[in-house]
Amino acid sequence: MLGRLNHVAIAVKDAKKAAQIYGGAFNAQISEAVPLPEHGVVTVFVTLPNTKIEFIEPLGESSPIAKFVERNADGGIHHVCYEVIDIIASRDQLIKDGARVLGDGQPRIGAHGKPVLFFHPKDFSGALVEIEQA
Repeated sequence: MLGRLNHVAIAVKDAKKAAQIYGGAFNAQISEAVPLPEHGVVTVFVTLPNTKIEFIEPLGESSPIAKFVERNADGGIHHVCYEVIDIIASRDQLIKDGARVLGDGQPRIGAHGKPVLFFHPKDFSGALVEIEQA
């Protein structure tokens, strides 16, 4: 059901600054900063040969990651994202297996313009899991 690791997301105060550190250290391509108001974040991606690192910063005080960044002032791993062939079938199978989908269970469009869903970290050994339609 799960495909390749699409990205690891790191929540930080300043996504562009954090991405520049990684881009410089690994000579990697850095995307533009993109605000995603529907998710309450600004994203910047660093593209590596086998995956991406997504830096996310809160977009406003009501951002769902604002408290995470407040608790982790230097930043921290926020979630991992896996690609799936069929997001609805994957969602249904994960729920059947006992995983709890966050939100209303309906996919929303993510940073790559594709449908995404998040699953509760308590169901995945403490890791917030995002699945993205491949």
